[in-house]
Amino acid sequence: MNPMFPKVATSALRSQLETRMILPATLLLLLRLGVVSPASDPWAGCPKGCACREGLKYVNCTAASLRHIPADLPPDTEHLDLSRNNLTVVPSRAFHSLWRMSILLISSCHVNEVEDGAFAALENLWRLDFRRNNIRRLGSSFSTGLSFLSELILSDNNLERLNPQMFQYLDNVKKLYLNDNQIDQIMSGAFRSMTRLRHLHLQNNRLGYLHNGVFFMLQRLEVLNLQGNRIKGIDTGVFISLTSLTILNLSRNGLERIKFKTFLGIQTWGTHILLSENNWTCDCELQRVFGKLHNVQRLIVDDYKEVICLEPPALRDLPLASVDTQLCIAETVTVLVITFTVFITVVAAIVMAERNRKKRTGKHWSEESEDLDSQD
Repeated sequence: MNPMFPKVATSALRSQLETRMILPATLLLLLRLGVVSPASDPWAGCPKGCACREGLKYVNCTAASLRHIPADLPPDTEHLDLSRNNLTVVPSRAFHSLWRMSILLISSCHVNEVEDGAFAALENLWRLDFRRNNIRRLGSSFSTGLSFLSELILSDNNLERLNPQMFQYLDNVKKLYLNDNQIDQIMSGAFRSMTRLRHLHLQNNRLGYLHNGVFFMLQRLEVLNLQGNRIKGIDTGVFISLTSLTILNLSRNGLERIKFKTFLGIQTWGTHILLSENNWTCDCELQRVFGKLHNVQRLIVDDYKEVICLEPPALRDLPLASVDTQLCIAETVTVLVITFTVFITVVAAIVMAERNRKKRTGKHWSEESEDLDSQD
């Protein structure tokens, strides 16, 4: 062994220790002199009112009384919560440097406008929560840059109409929440780009009629919630493209009657349908529709016992299940009564006609025959 080795090793070790001690001291001195700024560490200067957690790449600005989206957010932020502020507007390129972000929460912020290109840089965003704001419309460029988005929450806003342009780049969205808005019209093909959509929540809006083509291209849709709208009519082919549908909620609408063919187009095995709390007119036709539904094994009316009659007045507030076997019987009896009445009326008319003829001629036809015989 070289006798000089221990001295060389000791010297090298001492040099490393001195370097490690000098570097922090030098950095501290540079910070005090202002040569190096804490801002060189993107997580050192957390925006005022926000809490930053570098390890989780999480910035929490909840209820920070913000009126504008902070410009000094760490560029490698992955989860940003801006909920419960007073932002009003989401400006264009507001998140231009946050391309790593995957979750963005902007709920309860009084937002009434989303400028064009606001999310164009968020190519990795998979969840966007915009609930409880004042948004009335979304521009055609709203979805620009959101091709990776999986969950979009727009519930509790003031949206009125849906058109294909506002969702045109949402190719990967699986869950879409549009409940509790003012939506009264869905244009044909509004969801045509969402070929991977599985859950569509449209409850508590103002829809009055479902036209063919509204749910075009939604072959993977599993849950369609239309509860609490004003739906009075449904085209018979509106559900044909929904080949994966397992839950269809049409409760609390304005349906009075419905055609069996409306549901026959649903080909998924085990589709659960909810139809209670509508304005049902209970008659033989409605009884036949539900009777046919019960005979289709792939269709299950979960709340049949809660289907309550509104009309006719004699059946109001009665469950359809308690009177359904009587409806067609009553209709048959009514038809028989009408038929019998018509028959009696016809017979009476013939008798009256004969009496009138007799009065006009003064003789009955049988009397005329007797006269002819006597002449012979």
